[in-house]
Amino acid sequence: MSALTDLYQEVILDHNKSPRNFREPDTFNRDAIGHNPLCGDRIRLYLQVEEGRIVDVSFQGSGCAISQASASLMTVALMGLTVEEFETLFARFHSLVTGKIVEASQDDLGKLVVFGGVSQYPVRVKCATLPWHTLRAALNHTENATTE
Repeated sequence: MSALTDLYQEVILDHNKSPRNFREPDTFNRDAIGHNPLCGDRIRLYLQVEEGRIVDVSFQGSGCAISQASASLMTVALMGLTVEEFETLFARFHSLVTGKIVEASQDDLGKLVVFGGVSQYPVRVKCATLPWHTLRAALNHTENATTE
């Protein structure tokens, strides 16, 4: 295994073991529940959106290391972004995990680049994108999101 692959695995395992923003906030104005029936991942996302900006985002849930790390890294990356910036980042992230772009830099995606290897395992794409689809559902005032 390459040093870069080892580093990527280390980041994913760290965010799975000690997820950031894993909490139910005192206040939120949008939320949604996501479920991946293929592997049982479940997530509930909480958002505080003010004037088109994500001022707080957190989650609770359970599932595989990929889904939990994706949710953790996503919450860190989205804090303070506008809804439009979220959509742009989601499009880039989705292109990375589905293999539409082969390489991405940290300049483009920050630590989210660790999910680049997911494209080699199509069943894991749903794990990695579940938090993102759930966040989109919350922004659209939809109660539930699924990977199906």
